[in-house]
Amino acid sequence: MWAALRHAGFGKALYHTWHRPVGWLRGLLADGGPWERRRTTAGRRGMEAAAWQLPVPAVPSGRPVELHLLTGRRFWYQTAFCLWSFARQSDRPLAPILYDDGTLTAEHRQPLARLFPNARFVAQAEITARLDASLPADRFPVLRERWLHYPNIRKLTDVHAGCRGWKLVLDSDLLFFRRPALLLEWADQPSRPLHAVDCQTSYGYSRPLLQALAGAPVADLINVGLTGLDGGTLDWEKIEHWCATLIARERTNYFLEQALVAMLLAGRACAIAPAGDYVTMPVAPEARDCRAVMHHYVAGSKRWYFQHCWKIALQP
Repeated sequence: MWAALRHAGFGKALYHTWHRPVGWLRGLLADGGPWERRRTTAGRRGMEAAAWQLPVPAVPSGRPVELHLLTGRRFWYQTAFCLWSFARQSDRPLAPILYDDGTLTAEHRQPLARLFPNARFVAQAEITARLDASLPADRFPVLRERWLHYPNIRKLTDVHAGCRGWKLVLDSDLLFFRRPALLLEWADQPSRPLHAVDCQTSYGYSRPLLQALAGAPVADLINVGLTGLDGGTLDWEKIEHWCATLIARERTNYFLEQALVAMLLAGRACAIAPAGDYVTMPVAPEARDCRAVMHHYVAGSKRWYFQHCWKIALQP
């Protein structure tokens, strides 16, 4: 019966008349209501405008810090603020590697290149060629399908597939307010995986299934806003199997990439960015005072990010 109703368009009608409006209302409430949403939108536009005017960071002596970020037209200014605040607080030269999500135009590469002359931009054509060689679609159909329809997986595939060596991957929606000593020490001498701490465990899949696939206990609260991995140790055949099994048994999920990293780290000793210093989803008073080393602005903390915190990051 349900199949017949769906064929007749009932499911689509239900989505547009119920699920979509309810989702919109929930989103509005999460944003703090219409006026707060307007303030957030205005703050986001102000942040993007300010990114064009960021001063070039001073170039101190020392070994450049290599950081890896996925970016594009919608996120370039967040990438700029993330790297700029990192450079300012670390007092080290940066050599960022920026992976094009397919939307990074020359217009938006220019301000990033101005700020960070040592930056290297990895074009999507280069990424695709490397994936075709290391993760061909006939052998890795699920990973390649997810690459097309789930951009988060690119922080894993685009950075590490076909590559060796430790790499520190950052999300763009991070700001730094104090010296990130832990990250600098790890970048200089990596010896074990690194991850941040989440505000709640968010893997999107049942714990028994994750642990059965990983073959070891999966730790709580792993967040991939900061991730340090050695691409040469990743078993892509296993990751393909994990993806296929998770999706077949419990469908696709927004947190798939985080679940995969949690499984990759299961049973391993890791460098963990302490939650008090590297804060995921800051709330008041920390979101207002910005006393931690770093904030990662997920979910409801986007309001603080766009309305307030990027301005704090600019203060002397």
